[in-house]
Amino acid sequence: MNILILGSGGREHTFAWKIAQSDKVKQLFIAPGNAGTAKTRLASGAMATNVNIAATDFEAVKELVLEKQIDMVVVGPEDPLVKGIHDYFLDDEQLREVAVIGPQKEAARLEGSKEFAKEFMERHRIPTAAYRSFTAAELEEGYAFLQTLQPPYVLKADGLAAGKGVLILNDLEEAKAELRNMLVEAKFGDASTKVVIEEFLSGIELSCFVITDGENYLTLPMAKDYKRIGEGDTGLNTGGMGAVSPVPFASETFVKKIEDRIVKPTISGFRKDNLPYKGFVFIGLIKVGDDPYVIEYNVRMGDPETEVVLPRVKNDLVELFEAVHRGTLDGVSLETDDRAATTVMAVSGGYPEAYEKGKEITGADDIEDSLVFHAGTLLENDKVLTSGGRVIAVTSYGKDFKEALQQSYGNMSRLYFDKMYYRRDIGFDL
Repeated sequence: MNILILGSGGREHTFAWKIAQSDKVKQLFIAPGNAGTAKTRLASGAMATNVNIAATDFEAVKELVLEKQIDMVVVGPEDPLVKGIHDYFLDDEQLREVAVIGPQKEAARLEGSKEFAKEFMERHRIPTAAYRSFTAAELEEGYAFLQTLQPPYVLKADGLAAGKGVLILNDLEEAKAELRNMLVEAKFGDASTKVVIEEFLSGIELSCFVITDGENYLTLPMAKDYKRIGEGDTGLNTGGMGAVSPVPFASETFVKKIEDRIVKPTISGFRKDNLPYKGFVFIGLIKVGDDPYVIEYNVRMGDPETEVVLPRVKNDLVELFEAVHRGTLDGVSLETDDRAATTVMAVSGGYPEAYEKGKEITGADDIEDSLVFHAGTLLENDKVLTSGGRVIAVTSYGKDFKEALQQSYGNMSRLYFDKMYYRRDIGFDL
């Protein structure tokens, strides 16, 4: 079959790497892809093909799907899902038979609107932090609600803000000022026309990944990622500086609590609320004492967690996706690699603030006994150049996360581009 992956990051390169292993794939296209996806070789020996189309340009995607006779579209990032790409396919006579991996627009609101997600959790009694949401007209009520909470104060832009719309502040006056900045001054643009204020939960975070056909589901390996730019989890939030899987503190008892209190009610909530869902559910969790709470839902795989989760999945990913499309996921058993997997992300100097692009990357081909996943790269005149803030992830296996990290760090020293930076303490809190 012919498959199209939408997106250009480390998650999409990992998808390409995994899909390419399937004998079912005849041609693989990635739009727009990166230097890593361009170098992906299929089981047949053919090469994957990058196509310079934005993942949100639905008309151009349609043309490509028809021209290349695409049978399946795997949607990597959240933007096209929140904008309704799955519905676009279902509403088009020429496209409706194409399998789309990713939820429909109404279900994608779980990531597109923090308030929608909170109401969903409340309705289905899924444990989460207490909250209220406010608009600019309700600014004074927002101030009053902040005064009822203990610091730190959590402010979340309701809409998509590229992972930057969450503020955690210790000072009440600063929290009030930032609430005004978000609602009145549009600090995060349209994303903060509404702001969710919630109580702060103190604990350790982890990510749970589920694949569902809307009725049945499989829980994939769990992971923990590291969002802050600085060592010891300090500094600004990023898209993710590294990840480990499995999560050492997620005991069998704790995982069963996640399954019973969160995963099952989430999937049954989709059915009860008539939210059409075929794809991945990323559940951001926090362990408070011995209990799991939901911080947020994402409607796609996380990045860089994909780079440690998919390498631990032994199943043919295309077969999994076919079962999702057909609604036969109940007939599939998940096979996982017992080894730990870790990934470390090399980023551009200055990221997550201003950074330079176009730096030549060397050493990636010298890396052995680790997987190299490109995130922000492009191929130009046979040279691999940086094109984003997060540039390359190095993933390794080991008997435990410490051994795997040793391997990743050993190989990271072979990689070079001007002003390259990576955190040397991934897993420090485990």
